[in-house]
Amino acid sequence: MVAVTFILQDGARRSLFGQPGKTLLEVAWDNQLTVEGTCGGAMACSTCHMIIDPEWIEKLDPPGEEEDAILDLAWDAGSSSRLGCQIKLVDALDGMIVRLPKKGR
Repeated sequence: MVAVTFILQDGARRSLFGQPGKTLLEVAWDNQLTVEGTCGGAMACSTCHMIIDPEWIEKLDPPGEEEDAILDLAWDAGSSSRLGCQIKLVDALDGMIVRLPKKGR
């Protein structure tokens, strides 16, 4: 299991666990976090936008061109923004910290 701490919209922290291979979006859904994911993880919307803690962003592969284009539509997007459907858990991400944006479009 891979531990991930989600910082919720209200600032509360939830330490959760996910199986390697699951996406951050799936972990959020499995634990009833407020993450929409309208397209079901098909990378066709920006409603699973998450902000990766700067300490962890360097451990991820950079987003591809398509993900970058979709992130342009996300509310509160910045240099450490990613789509939760595109981040698969691996053991090297154990302890990762992710912030959910305060509001969406």
